[in-house]
Amino acid sequence: MALVTAVLHRGVVDSDAPLLCADDLGVLRGDGVFETINVRGGAAFLLSEHLDRMANSARRMEFELPAKAELAELAEQALVAWRERAEGEGALRLVATRGREAGGPPTVYATVDPVPRERILPRRDGLRIVSATLGVNADARGDAPWLLGGVKALSYASMMAVTRWAKAQGADDALWVSADGFALEGPTSSLLWLEGDTLFTTPTSAGILPGTTSAYLLEQAPKAGLKTGEKLISLGDLKNAEAAWLSSSVRGVAFITQIDGEPVAQRPDITAELDKLAGFEVPS
Repeated sequence: MALVTAVLHRGVVDSDAPLLCADDLGVLRGDGVFETINVRGGAAFLLSEHLDRMANSARRMEFELPAKAELAELAEQALVAWRERAEGEGALRLVATRGREAGGPPTVYATVDPVPRERILPRRDGLRIVSATLGVNADARGDAPWLLGGVKALSYASMMAVTRWAKAQGADDALWVSADGFALEGPTSSLLWLEGDTLFTTPTSAGILPGTTSAYLLEQAPKAGLKTGEKLISLGDLKNAEAAWLSSSVRGVAFITQIDGEPVAQRPDITAELDKLAGFEVPS
């Protein structure tokens, strides 16, 4: 159960109270968008960037979100209640569905939950990942907008399925790899890797979700003496990188320790700098 639930134009509501209609398209078809945002010190980190990405996802899915200011107000209503009830790291989730099957306004609400300790342990312990084929070439989603590359849609079943599959293989997470052999992103995270003094990530032209945390890290990286770039990297080259990470809004920056059972080189000094730049607390 969410610790806090707030509904657009209604404010904070009982988290046990019914919220969605049975014919809501978010339930029936996964027809909607969402964002999950790190909460620290009672505030949502990179809220504006998340709202911009949410609006872009909704445009791609051809439904209209409420104004950015309204969504920001909804987030703040939820955060006010969170600050009254809890402390520590939280996860703010903003959800917007297309609404009911017969038509009408979108269904929009927010929740805030504590972040479980096991969710952030990869900041300290790293991740063992396994590669999983996306089934299409790296450029396919750019040429096929109906595949919704770069959209954070509610239809997350395949993301959860590949995550369960990875854990069944004894790994912590998966890495999507294109049919033509390029490492792209995690099911719920962005890929970063180091070559010399340059921090790279995958270009959005490959249909990946534009990561808010990874974008922030690339923007801040020069403070750590790093150059930045975007390019495609083969799975084989990634395994031989100087270091690699998966970054996400709640889990934070997690260094990759293994890919398909093969050890990946580590740069603890760079990992520490990335944690510092993004402000993620590493658990003891």
